Amino acid sequence: MKLTFLGTGTSIGVPEMCCHCQTCRSADPHDKRLRTSAWVESDTSSVVIDCGPDFRQQTLRAGIERIDAVLLTHEHYDHVGGLDDLRPYCTDRVIPVYAERNVIQHVMERMPYCFGSEKKPRTPTMELREIHPGERFTVGDIDILPIRVWHGLMPIVGFRIGKLTYITDMKSMDEETFDLIRGTETLVVNALHTKEHPTHQNVRQAVLFAERVGARETWFIHMSHRAGLHEVMNAKFPPSVRFAYDGLSITLP
Repeated sequence: MKLTFLGTGTSIGVPEMCCHCQTCRSADPHDKRLRTSAWVESDTSSVVIDCGPDFRQQTLRAGIERIDAVLLTHEHYDHVGGLDDLRPYCTDRVIPVYAERNVIQHVMERMPYCFGSEKKPRTPTMELREIHPGERFTVGDIDILPIRVWHGLMPIVGFRIGKLTYITDMKSMDEETFDLIRGTETLVVNALHTKEHPTHQNVRQAVLFAERVGARETWFIHMSHRAGLHEVMNAKFPPSVRFAYDGLSITLP
């Protein structure tokens, strides 16, 4: 399988509007971060994790020709704001969108024109499917386990896919969830910036979490401009830990 990072930035992206900090002024393309999203491919299946407002730009850049399913971690706009852009992928298929019940309700309220009696022509043909932490499901040949993590006081989900664990917007994790990710070889986890934050891990907390998981490789995502420069920060991390960047593709074990 292969994982492509479609976006690695926080809710406003990097560079941030009206900001002239070192990161926002950087000429290094690794410091340009669209809203966080990822694409998982197997030999026969294609799955996207989160579908934010940069989704159209991300799919064009990555050359995504087919999407078999979308997995949603939670309902915040930077993770669901691009669902309407699924339209070109729905011409010959219904795309299942997997999410928890509260997220499904939020999507239906935000996009009523896509569902039921209010459905309009040329809207994305989606089928919302409820998921539950700890209950596996499959998309083609991809086995997926939703896991409970905490976005501050807000319950959201990450996903265990084989030896990959993908988590974004996490502040904390219960011990019973940690048991579900033991044996992870590729860890993807959020590292917002260098200061304390009430609902997200900062970089130091993300490094400590990575050390505890002990994955063969750890990639940080959902970074703001205050997370630091890509090249500078990567030089400070342990050898197995790195900032991911938009467009990076890695082979999964």
